[in-house]
Amino acid sequence: MTTQAQQADTVPRHRAEDLLGGCGEARIVLGDQVYTLRVTRAGKLILTK
Repeated sequence: MTTQAQQADTVPRHRAEDLLGGCGEARIVLGDQVYTLRVTRAGKLILTK
């Protein structure tokens, strides 16, 4: 049986700064839906449709 720690090691990991680039915002496409990932003033990530 696989533990959560083992599963975490196989999940892709991406730095938010790399995804967002210098503008602090990125578009993520899933099927025909487009989402916006951005950093708030408080330094948190928010994903909206």
